Amino acid sequence: QVQLVESGGGLVQAGGSLRLSCVASGRTFSSYAMGWFRQAPGKEREFVTAISWSGGSTSYADSVKGRFTCSRDNAKNTVYLQMNSLKPEDTAVYYCAAKIAGGTSATLYGYDYWGQGTQVTVSS
Repeated sequence: QVQLVESGGGLVQAGGSLRLSCVASGRTFSSYAMGWFRQAPGKEREFVTAISWSGGSTSYADSVKGRFTCSRDNAKNTVYLQMNSLKPEDTAVYYCAAKIAGGTSATLYGYDYWGQGTQVTVSS
């Protein structure tokens, strides 16, 4: 069983920055691919970014490319999402997810464990 706990969300003005963290339980965190997804009110959950087990490979949704950066620290069982130049359309609940086997994925169904989410609100 893997537990994921996100933190770092909050209210920020457009153009501002936030850094989300996701701490994972378990001794094999370093073998998991990790992803970040988000869900805005009335919308489906969507892919934001994913990172390989080593951190050597990342992928991003077009909507966040160049503004968001995903990284991980396997010694701390933590994955991060640095969000810069935030826009009101980035407002959503952000979820981290763990993929036990295989490489990264941009689809929800590829992930085995999910956190409870952290709210990010960007005001205009």
